[in-house]
Amino acid sequence: MAQAQCTARPFCVNFMGRANLTGAWGEALAGEYLRKKRYQILACNYRCRFGEIDIIAANKKYVAFVEVKLRKSANFAEAAAFVDRGKQERLKTTASIWLSGNECQLQPRFDVIEIYAPEGTATLRPVIHHMEDAFQ
Repeated sequence: MAQAQCTARPFCVNFMGRANLTGAWGEALAGEYLRKKRYQILACNYRCRFGEIDIIAANKKYVAFVEVKLRKSANFAEAAAFVDRGKQERLKTTASIWLSGNECQLQPRFDVIEIYAPEGTATLRPVIHHMEDAFQ
């Protein structure tokens, strides 16, 4: 794949280096899913004082700021429902800060990846839903 038109510092090399194994497992699944869809992972777990972005990835047209939501089921609510207005605002602010420090000619977009894993990390076939342009 040709290099995306973004430059970024390598904020992470290994998804599994976090203390929260379940969250890291979900983010690793989401990262693999995006790679298979021909996205280039630019950063993961990007943090600033305003918030955190789970994955920043680029394809030919977009730089996607991805929030990953891992749940055992959708019985209570869809995972994306947990990305409320306040979380969206924090993601937008954090993305603006990332963009100000990283040259990028691609259109920004906010995605949500829902992962349903009924058996947690022992789930053999987790269900992944990718909602592109989930909010603006």
